[in-house]
Amino acid sequence: MTGPADTVHGLPPLHLAVALDGAGWHPAAWRAEGARPGELFTAGYWAGLVTEAEHGLLDLVTFEDALAVQSVSLRGPDERTDQVRGRLDAVLIASRVAPLTSRIGLVPTTNVTHTEPLHLSAALATLDRAGHGRAGWRPQISARADDAAHFGRRPPATLREDDLGSPETISARLAPLFDDAAEVLATVRRLWDGHRPALPVTVLAHARIPYELAARGGDVVFVTPHSPADAAAVLTEVAAAATAVARPADRPLKVFADLLVLLDERPGEAARQKARLDDLDGAPLASDAEVFTGTPAELADLLLAWHAVDTAGLRLDGFRLRPARLPHDLLAITRALVPELQRRGAFRTAYTSHTLHGHLGLPAGSPRWA
Repeated sequence: MTGPADTVHGLPPLHLAVALDGAGWHPAAWRAEGARPGELFTAGYWAGLVTEAEHGLLDLVTFEDALAVQSVSLRGPDERTDQVRGRLDAVLIASRVAPLTSRIGLVPTTNVTHTEPLHLSAALATLDRAGHGRAGWRPQISARADDAAHFGRRPPATLREDDLGSPETISARLAPLFDDAAEVLATVRRLWDGHRPALPVTVLAHARIPYELAARGGDVVFVTPHSPADAAAVLTEVAAAATAVARPADRPLKVFADLLVLLDERPGEAARQKARLDDLDGAPLASDAEVFTGTPAELADLLLAWHAVDTAGLRLDGFRLRPARLPHDLLAITRALVPELQRRGAFRTAYTSHTLHGHLGLPAGSPRWA
């Protein structure tokens, strides 16, 4: 078994993260075998998931959040009663589990369209103190009119149904919100100037404008390629965004690819379980990210194949996996995928740092540069 600094076939070891949300990323996950829907609003549920992720030596976990309840409609709440609705506050979840863990990074999602930078900076700095340098941040914009109505501010740019076919069209329509987000990021970084090291910032991005937001104010960008060729194209776009905003060459942006995963050791079983959940939900699973069904070993093959894609010296640094069913797919990641990657010399066998900066290999401080 190789050590944390070793490489596989000359490639640097992978970074791995998991994105936690409710009962899992499949809308019918609460109906899957082993799901615990009655515990979704308890601290113990989240503590168990994060402790398991730390057991798997993962770099970080992210926590999803939003101002409004989940909905299949762009315009506001829907009438569905067969899907999970509601969440606990992501920053509060991270703060609750921080004292119960010691190594894994904790990255809550927060709204930056309607939340004051002063409040964000204080909450996240407090989390970082509680986690002894393990906090991160995923800022998120909101284009929903019902979100804006709660705050009485100007109505934001909103999406139309015909916008949804193109990430570039979506981001262009929401450009004012991304401009506002850039200002919030810059303000929060200024407020953090007395807090060293500043918290790592992660951004989920699908097109040029959010790539530039990530390059201007972030440390890690989560992207959603659907093939190795797509990954190469995305890497090229991210590099162009970094050039466009004059990001310093000595602070390269880390690039993680998102994958929504259903895993099972039995060949074909994950696909069968997905079909069952699709039937229960009444529609095939839809996602901005690639959906993978298969065995942990097959997922390891895919991750290493995508990691090997080299575009003018650029490659994916790691992956953020979205477990479709919790805790089932998280356990498959930590207890089957991670050991498989370790056997191939592609993932750490022990933590070598106590901070999220250290896990990600980021320079201490990560000060503002734009």
